[in-house]
Amino acid sequence: MKPTVYIGMTADIVHHGHINVIEKGREFGDVVIGLLTDGAATQFKQLPYLMYEQRKRIIENISGVTQVVEQNEWDYAPNLRKYKPDFMIHGDDWCEGVQKKFRDNAFEAMAEWGGTIIEIPYTKGILSQRYSQQENRLAATPDVRRSSLKRLIATGKLIRTIEVHSPLSGCLVDQLKIQDENGVHQFDAMWSSSLTDSTVRGKPDIEIVDLSARISSIDSLFDVTSKPLIYDGDTGGRLEHFGYNVRTLERLGVSAIIIEDKTGNKRNSLYGTDVVQTQEECEAFCDKIRAGVLARTTKDFMIIARIESLILEAGMQDALERAFAYVDAGADGIMIHSRAKTVGEIATFCQKFRAENENTPLIVVPTSYSDVYEKDLHSYGVNLVIYANHLLRASYPAMEKVARSILEHGRAREADEFCMSIKDILKLIPGGEG
Repeated sequence: MKPTVYIGMTADIVHHGHINVIEKGREFGDVVIGLLTDGAATQFKQLPYLMYEQRKRIIENISGVTQVVEQNEWDYAPNLRKYKPDFMIHGDDWCEGVQKKFRDNAFEAMAEWGGTIIEIPYTKGILSQRYSQQENRLAATPDVRRSSLKRLIATGKLIRTIEVHSPLSGCLVDQLKIQDENGVHQFDAMWSSSLTDSTVRGKPDIEIVDLSARISSIDSLFDVTSKPLIYDGDTGGRLEHFGYNVRTLERLGVSAIIIEDKTGNKRNSLYGTDVVQTQEECEAFCDKIRAGVLARTTKDFMIIARIESLILEAGMQDALERAFAYVDAGADGIMIHSRAKTVGEIATFCQKFRAENENTPLIVVPTSYSDVYEKDLHSYGVNLVIYANHLLRASYPAMEKVARSILEHGRAREADEFCMSIKDILKLIPGGEG
Protein backbone atom coordinates (compact mmCIF):
# COMPACT_ATOMS: atom_id res chain seq x y z
CA MET A 1 0.00 0.00 0.00
CA LYS A 2 1.28 3.44 -0.92
CA PRO A 3 1.89 6.07 1.78
CA THR A 4 -0.80 8.73 2.10
CA VAL A 5 -0.14 12.45 1.69
CA TYR A 6 -2.51 15.01 3.24
CA ILE A 7 -2.91 18.46 1.65
CA GLY A 8 -5.42 21.03 2.92
CA MET A 9 -6.89 23.69 0.63
CA THR A 10 -9.93 25.80 -0.14
CA ALA A 11 -9.51 25.63 -3.94
CA ASP A 12 -12.07 28.27 -4.83
CA ILE A 13 -10.17 29.54 -7.84
CA VAL A 14 -7.77 26.74 -8.80
CA HIS A 15 -4.39 28.03 -9.97
CA HIS A 16 -0.90 26.69 -10.67
CA GLY A 17 -0.02 26.90 -6.98
CA HIS A 18 -2.59 24.18 -6.23
CA ILE A 19 -1.26 22.04 -9.07
CA ASN A 20 2.31 22.45 -7.87
CA VAL A 21 1.54 21.23 -4.36
CA ILE A 22 -0.52 18.27 -5.68
CA GLU A 23 2.33 17.29 -8.02
CA LYS A 24 4.72 17.45 -5.09
CA GLY A 25 2.38 15.23 -3.06
CA ARG A 26 2.31 12.60 -5.80
CA GLU A 27 6.04 12.12 -5.38
CA PHE A 28 5.43 10.73 -1.88
CA GLY A 29 2.22 8.70 -2.23
CA ASP A 30 -1.54 8.83 -2.64
CA VAL A 31 -2.82 12.38 -2.31
CA VAL A 32 -5.71 13.06 0.08
CA ILE A 33 -7.09 16.58 -0.17
CA GLY A 34 -8.63 18.04 2.97
CA LEU A 35 -11.07 20.45 1.34
CA LEU A 36 -12.19 23.26 3.64
CA THR A 37 -15.93 23.56 4.05
CA ASP A 38 -17.62 26.96 3.79
CA GLY A 39 -17.59 27.22 7.59
CA ALA A 40 -13.88 26.45 7.82
CA ALA A 41 -12.94 28.77 4.98
CA THR A 42 -14.80 31.75 6.43
CA GLN A 43 -12.75 31.63 9.63
CA PHE A 44 -9.99 33.52 7.80
CA LYS A 45 -11.27 34.18 4.26
CA GLN A 46 -14.44 35.32 2.58
CA LEU A 47 -17.15 32.84 1.63
CA PRO A 48 -15.87 30.81 -1.35
CA TYR A 49 -17.40 31.68 -4.70
CA LEU A 50 -18.06 28.01 -5.41
CA MET A 51 -20.06 25.79 -3.08
CA TYR A 52 -18.28 22.91 -1.36
CA GLU A 53 -19.68 20.21 -3.66
CA GLN A 54 -18.64 22.19 -6.73
CA ARG A 55 -15.11 22.65 -5.41
CA LYS A 56 -14.95 18.97 -4.46
CA ARG A 57 -15.96 17.86 -7.94
CA ILE A 58 -13.21 19.97 -9.51
CA ILE A 59 -10.49 18.69 -7.17
CA GLU A 60 -11.61 15.06 -7.55
CA ASN A 61 -10.97 15.35 -11.27
CA ILE A 62 -7.39 16.62 -10.97
CA SER A 63 -4.85 13.99 -11.89
CA GLY A 64 -3.11 12.53 -8.88
CA VAL A 65 -5.83 13.19 -6.33
CA THR A 66 -6.87 9.89 -4.72
CA GLN A 67 -9.48 11.14 -2.24
CA VAL A 68 -11.19 14.38 -1.16
CA VAL A 69 -12.37 14.67 2.46
CA GLU A 70 -14.09 17.45 4.39
CA GLN A 71 -11.96 19.68 6.58
CA ASN A 72 -14.39 21.34 8.97
CA GLU A 73 -11.89 23.63 10.71
CA TRP A 74 -9.04 25.86 9.61
CA ASP A 75 -6.90 23.84 12.03
CA TYR A 76 -5.52 20.74 10.27
CA ALA A 77 -4.89 18.74 13.45
CA PRO A 78 -8.39 17.15 13.86
CA ASN A 79 -8.31 15.72 10.33
CA LEU A 80 -4.69 14.64 10.66
CA ARG A 81 -5.58 12.65 13.77
CA LYS A 82 -8.60 11.19 11.99
CA TYR A 83 -6.80 10.03 8.82
CA LYS A 84 -3.23 9.62 10.18
CA PRO A 85 -1.41 10.31 6.89
CA ASP A 86 2.24 9.41 6.44
CA PHE A 87 3.00 12.86 5.05
CA MET A 88 1.49 16.31 5.07
CA ILE A 89 2.49 18.99 2.59
CA HIS A 90 2.04 22.72 3.11
CA GLY A 91 3.54 25.90 1.73
CA ASP A 92 6.06 27.71 3.90
CA ASP A 93 3.75 30.72 4.22
CA TRP A 94 2.38 29.38 7.54
CA CYS A 95 5.62 29.84 9.50
CA GLU A 96 4.65 33.27 10.86
CA GLY A 97 1.59 35.23 11.94
CA VAL A 98 -1.79 33.77 12.89
CA GLN A 99 -1.13 30.63 10.83
CA LYS A 100 1.80 29.62 13.01
CA LYS A 101 -0.38 28.08 15.72
CA PHE A 102 -1.97 25.79 13.10
CA ARG A 103 1.52 24.79 11.96
CA ASP A 104 2.46 23.96 15.55
CA ASN A 105 -0.74 21.94 16.01
CA ALA A 106 -0.05 20.00 12.79
CA PHE A 107 3.52 19.13 13.82
CA GLU A 108 2.30 17.98 17.22
CA ALA A 109 -0.38 15.77 15.68
CA MET A 110 1.87 14.20 13.03
CA ALA A 111 4.52 13.40 15.64
CA GLU A 112 2.04 11.15 17.46
CA TRP A 113 2.40 8.40 14.80
CA GLY A 114 5.73 9.40 13.28
CA GLY A 115 4.30 11.26 10.31
CA THR A 116 6.35 13.82 8.37
CA ILE A 117 5.46 17.37 7.35
CA ILE A 118 7.06 18.65 4.16
CA GLU A 119 7.14 22.41 3.71
CA ILE A 120 7.60 23.70 0.18
CA PRO A 121 8.26 27.28 -0.97
CA TYR A 122 5.11 29.28 -1.58
CA THR A 123 4.53 29.38 -5.34
CA LYS A 124 5.79 32.60 -6.86
CA GLY A 125 3.74 34.49 -9.42
CA ILE A 126 0.45 34.17 -7.57
CA LEU A 127 -0.87 37.66 -6.96
CA SER A 128 -3.17 37.27 -3.96
CA GLN A 129 -4.69 40.70 -4.53
CA ARG A 130 -5.53 39.83 -8.13
CA TYR A 131 -7.25 36.59 -7.12
CA SER A 132 -9.06 38.38 -4.30
CA GLN A 133 -10.36 40.99 -6.73
CA GLN A 134 -11.50 38.25 -9.09
CA GLU A 135 -13.33 36.47 -6.26
CA ASN A 136 -15.01 39.75 -5.28
CA ARG A 137 -16.20 40.33 -8.84
CA LEU A 138 -17.63 36.82 -9.00
CA ALA A 139 -19.29 37.20 -5.59
CA ALA A 140 -20.98 40.41 -6.78
CA THR A 141 -22.92 38.70 -9.57
CA PRO A 142 -26.66 38.52 -8.74
CA ASP A 143 -26.97 34.73 -8.54
CA VAL A 144 -23.88 34.27 -6.36
CA ARG A 145 -24.63 37.24 -4.09
CA ARG A 146 -28.25 36.17 -3.61
CA SER A 147 -27.36 32.60 -2.61
CA SER A 148 -24.51 33.51 -0.25
CA LEU A 149 -26.67 34.45 2.76
CA LYS A 150 -28.21 30.99 3.00
CA ARG A 151 -24.78 29.44 2.61
CA LEU A 152 -23.39 31.62 5.41
CA ILE A 153 -26.25 30.70 7.74
CA ALA A 154 -25.67 27.02 6.94
CA THR A 155 -22.11 27.27 8.33
CA GLY A 156 -23.63 27.45 11.82
CA LYS A 157 -21.69 30.54 12.88
CA LEU A 158 -23.42 33.75 13.97
CA ILE A 159 -23.89 36.01 10.95
CA ARG A 160 -23.15 39.71 11.55
CA THR A 161 -25.15 42.21 9.53
CA ILE A 162 -24.96 45.99 9.67
CA GLU A 163 -26.92 48.84 8.13
CA VAL A 164 -25.54 50.59 5.07
CA HIS A 165 -27.16 53.80 3.83
CA SER A 166 -24.87 54.72 0.92
CA PRO A 167 -22.35 53.12 -1.43
CA LEU A 168 -19.56 54.64 0.69
CA SER A 169 -20.84 52.99 3.87
CA GLY A 170 -21.18 49.81 1.82
CA CYS A 171 -17.49 50.03 0.84
CA LEU A 172 -16.59 50.33 4.51
CA VAL A 173 -18.59 47.23 5.45
CA ASP A 174 -17.30 45.29 2.44
CA GLN A 175 -13.64 45.97 3.22
CA LEU A 176 -13.37 46.21 7.01
CA LYS A 177 -11.70 43.21 8.66
CA ILE A 178 -10.14 42.65 12.07
CA GLN A 179 -7.85 39.64 12.44
CA ASP A 180 -6.66 37.90 15.58
CA GLU A 181 -5.62 34.39 16.54
CA ASN A 182 -9.24 33.22 16.41
CA GLY A 183 -9.75 34.27 12.82
CA VAL A 184 -10.97 37.19 10.75
CA HIS A 185 -13.84 39.23 12.19
CA GLN A 186 -15.98 41.09 9.69
CA PHE A 187 -19.56 41.91 8.78
CA ASP A 188 -21.00 39.08 6.71
CA ALA A 189 -23.94 40.93 5.19
CA MET A 190 -25.52 44.37 4.71
CA TRP A 191 -28.91 45.64 5.88
CA SER A 192 -30.94 48.03 3.76
CA SER A 193 -32.97 49.79 6.46
CA SER A 194 -36.16 51.66 5.66
CA LEU A 195 -35.42 53.92 8.64
CA THR A 196 -31.99 54.95 7.41
CA ASP A 197 -33.11 55.08 3.76
CA SER A 198 -35.74 57.61 4.82
CA THR A 199 -33.57 59.52 7.28
CA VAL A 200 -30.66 60.00 4.88
CA ARG A 201 -33.18 61.69 2.57
CA GLY A 202 -34.47 63.87 5.40
CA LYS A 203 -37.86 62.13 5.40
CA PRO A 204 -39.83 60.40 8.19
CA ASP A 205 -39.83 56.63 8.58
CA ILE A 206 -43.40 56.11 7.36
CA GLU A 207 -42.83 54.11 4.14
CA ILE A 208 -42.59 57.42 2.28
CA VAL A 209 -39.63 56.28 0.15
CA ASP A 210 -41.06 54.08 -2.59
CA LEU A 211 -39.61 50.83 -3.90
CA SER A 212 -38.20 52.35 -7.09
CA ALA A 213 -36.13 54.89 -5.12
CA ARG A 214 -34.83 52.22 -2.78
CA ILE A 215 -34.02 49.91 -5.70
CA SER A 216 -31.98 52.70 -7.24
CA SER A 217 -30.00 53.00 -3.99
CA ILE A 218 -29.38 49.25 -3.88
CA ASP A 219 -28.26 49.25 -7.50
CA SER A 220 -25.63 51.90 -6.70
CA LEU A 221 -24.59 49.97 -3.59
CA PHE A 222 -24.18 46.75 -5.56
CA ASP A 223 -21.85 48.51 -8.02
CA VAL A 224 -19.14 48.75 -5.35
CA THR A 225 -19.79 45.82 -2.96
CA SER A 226 -19.93 42.03 -3.04
CA LYS A 227 -21.57 40.99 0.24
CA PRO A 228 -25.18 39.78 0.51
CA LEU A 229 -27.93 42.26 1.36
CA ILE A 230 -31.06 41.89 3.46
CA TYR A 231 -33.89 44.26 2.55
CA ASP A 232 -36.11 45.89 5.17
CA GLY A 233 -39.52 45.52 3.56
CA ASP A 234 -41.56 47.18 6.35
CA THR A 235 -45.04 45.61 6.18
CA GLY A 236 -44.46 44.27 2.67
CA GLY A 237 -47.14 46.60 1.27
CA ARG A 238 -50.34 45.39 -0.28
CA LEU A 239 -50.74 41.66 -0.69
CA GLU A 240 -51.32 42.10 -4.43
CA HIS A 241 -48.01 43.94 -4.83
CA PHE A 242 -45.80 41.83 -2.61
CA GLY A 243 -45.09 39.07 -5.13
CA TYR A 244 -43.91 41.60 -7.71
CA ASN A 245 -41.64 43.25 -5.15
CA VAL A 246 -40.13 39.87 -4.28
CA ARG A 247 -39.32 39.12 -7.91
CA THR A 248 -37.77 42.56 -8.40
CA LEU A 249 -35.49 42.19 -5.38
CA GLU A 250 -34.62 38.61 -6.25
CA ARG A 251 -33.66 39.55 -9.82
CA LEU A 252 -31.41 42.33 -8.51
CA GLY A 253 -29.45 39.88 -6.33
CA VAL A 254 -30.88 40.74 -2.89
CA SER A 255 -30.66 37.73 -0.55
CA ALA A 256 -33.68 38.25 1.70
CA ILE A 257 -36.61 40.49 2.57
CA ILE A 258 -37.86 40.95 6.13
CA ILE A 259 -41.49 41.98 6.52
CA GLU A 260 -43.19 42.89 9.80
CA ASP A 261 -46.63 41.76 10.91
CA LYS A 262 -48.17 45.21 11.27
CA THR A 263 -50.84 46.94 9.26
CA GLY A 264 -51.97 50.50 8.71
CA ASN A 265 -49.80 53.61 8.89
CA LYS A 266 -46.13 52.76 9.41
CA ARG A 267 -44.56 53.92 12.69
CA ASN A 268 -41.14 52.89 13.91
CA SER A 269 -41.34 49.84 16.16
CA LEU A 270 -39.23 51.34 18.93
CA TYR A 271 -42.11 53.73 19.69
CA GLY A 272 -43.95 50.60 20.86
CA THR A 273 -47.36 51.37 22.38
CA ASP A 274 -46.51 55.08 22.81
CA VAL A 275 -48.12 55.58 19.40
CA VAL A 276 -50.98 53.81 17.64
CA GLN A 277 -49.69 50.68 15.92
CA THR A 278 -51.82 47.74 14.79
CA GLN A 279 -50.63 44.17 14.43
CA GLU A 280 -51.81 42.28 11.36
CA GLU A 281 -54.11 39.31 11.85
CA CYS A 282 -52.00 36.15 11.89
CA GLU A 283 -53.73 34.43 8.97
CA ALA A 284 -53.64 37.58 6.81
CA PHE A 285 -49.90 37.85 7.36
CA CYS A 286 -49.51 34.15 6.56
CA ASP A 287 -51.26 34.85 3.24
CA LYS A 288 -48.65 37.52 2.47
CA ILE A 289 -45.82 35.09 3.25
CA ARG A 290 -47.39 32.50 0.97
CA ALA A 291 -47.72 35.05 -1.83
CA GLY A 292 -44.03 35.87 -1.57
CA VAL A 293 -42.99 32.21 -1.51
CA LEU A 294 -45.14 31.51 -4.56
CA ALA A 295 -43.71 34.48 -6.45
CA ARG A 296 -40.00 33.81 -6.04
CA THR A 297 -38.15 31.80 -8.64
CA THR A 298 -35.45 30.31 -6.40
CA LYS A 299 -35.25 29.15 -2.79
CA ASP A 300 -31.99 31.10 -2.47
CA PHE A 301 -34.12 34.20 -1.85
CA MET A 302 -35.32 34.23 1.76
CA ILE A 303 -38.62 35.60 3.05
CA ILE A 304 -38.26 36.37 6.74
CA ALA A 305 -41.18 37.17 9.05
CA ARG A 306 -40.69 39.86 11.69
CA ILE A 307 -42.84 39.47 14.79
CA GLU A 308 -44.01 42.60 16.64
CA SER A 309 -45.85 40.89 19.51
CA LEU A 310 -43.27 41.83 22.16
CA ILE A 311 -43.07 45.40 20.84
CA LEU A 312 -46.87 45.80 21.04
CA GLU A 313 -47.15 44.00 24.40
CA ALA A 314 -49.26 41.18 22.98
CA GLY A 315 -47.28 38.66 25.02
CA MET A 316 -44.79 35.83 24.64
CA GLN A 317 -47.39 33.20 23.78
CA ASP A 318 -48.76 35.32 20.93
CA ALA A 319 -45.22 35.77 19.58
CA LEU A 320 -44.54 32.03 19.67
CA GLU A 321 -47.86 31.09 18.10
CA ARG A 322 -47.26 33.54 15.29
CA ALA A 323 -43.70 32.27 14.78
CA PHE A 324 -44.83 28.68 14.30
CA ALA A 325 -47.70 29.78 12.02
CA TYR A 326 -45.35 31.88 9.89
CA VAL A 327 -42.91 28.98 9.51
CA ASP A 328 -45.80 26.73 8.46
CA ALA A 329 -46.79 29.36 5.88
CA GLY A 330 -43.32 29.15 4.34
CA ALA A 331 -41.20 31.79 6.11
CA ASP A 332 -37.49 31.03 5.75
CA GLY A 333 -36.62 32.73 9.03
CA ILE A 334 -38.10 34.50 12.05
CA MET A 335 -37.03 37.91 13.29
CA ILE A 336 -38.15 38.56 16.85
CA HIS A 337 -38.16 42.23 17.81
CA SER A 338 -38.03 43.85 21.24
CA ARG A 339 -37.51 47.32 22.67
CA ALA A 340 -36.64 46.05 26.15
CA LYS A 341 -33.41 47.34 27.64
CA THR A 342 -32.25 43.82 28.53
CA VAL A 343 -32.08 40.65 26.47
CA GLY A 344 -34.34 38.64 28.80
CA GLU A 345 -37.50 38.36 26.72
CA ILE A 346 -35.52 37.73 23.53
CA ALA A 347 -33.61 34.93 25.25
CA THR A 348 -36.87 33.43 26.51
CA PHE A 349 -38.48 33.55 23.08
CA CYS A 350 -35.46 31.97 21.38
CA GLN A 351 -35.19 29.16 23.91
CA LYS A 352 -38.92 28.36 23.73
CA PHE A 353 -38.89 28.51 19.93
CA ARG A 354 -35.81 26.29 19.72
CA ALA A 355 -37.46 23.71 22.00
CA GLU A 356 -39.89 22.99 19.14
CA ASN A 357 -37.98 24.16 16.07
CA GLU A 358 -34.23 23.51 15.83
CA ASN A 359 -33.58 24.60 12.27
CA THR A 360 -35.44 27.74 11.19
CA PRO A 361 -33.05 30.72 11.32
CA LEU A 362 -33.65 33.25 14.10
CA ILE A 363 -32.78 36.91 13.59
CA VAL A 364 -32.50 39.63 16.25
CA VAL A 365 -31.82 43.38 16.29
CA PRO A 366 -30.08 44.38 19.55
CA THR A 367 -30.67 48.13 19.29
CA SER A 368 -32.23 48.70 22.71
CA TYR A 369 -30.57 45.75 24.50
CA SER A 370 -27.14 46.70 23.16
CA ASP A 371 -25.10 45.34 26.09
CA VAL A 372 -25.64 41.70 25.05
CA TYR A 373 -22.64 39.90 23.54
CA GLU A 374 -22.91 38.08 20.24
CA LYS A 375 -21.70 34.83 21.81
CA ASP A 376 -24.64 34.94 24.23
CA LEU A 377 -27.13 35.53 21.42
CA HIS A 378 -25.63 32.58 19.58
CA SER A 379 -26.01 30.40 22.67
CA TYR A 380 -29.75 31.23 22.73
CA GLY A 381 -30.08 29.86 19.20
CA VAL A 382 -29.79 33.09 17.23
CA ASN A 383 -28.38 32.70 13.71
CA LEU A 384 -28.13 36.28 12.53
CA VAL A 385 -27.75 39.65 14.27
CA ILE A 386 -28.56 42.98 12.62
CA TYR A 387 -26.99 46.24 13.75
CA ALA A 388 -29.82 48.14 12.18
CA ASN A 389 -28.93 51.85 12.17
CA HIS A 390 -25.56 52.37 13.82
CA LEU A 391 -23.53 53.73 10.90
CA LEU A 392 -26.04 56.49 10.15
CA ARG A 393 -26.45 57.32 13.83
CA ALA A 394 -22.66 57.64 14.09
CA SER A 395 -22.31 59.81 10.99
CA TYR A 396 -24.60 62.67 12.03
CA PRO A 397 -22.80 63.55 15.32
CA ALA A 398 -19.47 63.43 13.47
CA MET A 399 -20.72 65.82 10.75
CA GLU A 400 -22.25 68.15 13.32
CA LYS A 401 -18.97 68.26 15.26
CA VAL A 402 -17.01 69.35 12.19
CA ALA A 403 -19.63 71.89 11.08
CA ARG A 404 -19.85 73.36 14.59
CA SER A 405 -16.05 73.69 14.77
CA ILE A 406 -15.94 75.63 11.50
CA LEU A 407 -18.68 77.99 12.71
CA GLU A 408 -17.01 78.53 16.08
CA HIS A 409 -13.52 79.23 14.72
CA GLY A 410 -14.31 80.85 11.41
CA ARG A 411 -11.94 78.49 9.63
CA ALA A 412 -11.43 74.76 8.96
CA ARG A 413 -8.06 74.20 10.69
CA GLU A 414 -9.50 73.06 14.03
CA ALA A 415 -11.81 70.62 12.25
CA ASP A 416 -8.95 68.86 10.47
CA GLU A 417 -8.33 66.51 13.41
CA PHE A 418 -11.86 65.13 13.08
CA CYS A 419 -11.56 64.47 9.33
CA MET A 420 -9.83 61.93 7.12
CA SER A 421 -7.20 63.32 4.83
CA ILE A 422 -8.16 63.79 1.20
CA LYS A 423 -5.48 61.24 0.29
CA ASP A 424 -6.99 58.61 2.59
CA ILE A 425 -10.53 59.15 1.44
CA LEU A 426 -9.46 58.77 -2.19
CA LYS A 427 -7.91 55.41 -1.28
CA LEU A 428 -11.28 54.12 -0.05
CA ILE A 429 -12.47 53.69 -3.62
CA PRO A 430 -10.51 51.38 -5.97
CA GLY A 431 -9.10 53.51 -8.77
CA GLY A 432 -9.73 56.72 -6.84
CA GLU A 433 -6.04 57.49 -6.33
CA GLY A 434 -5.47 58.36 -10.00
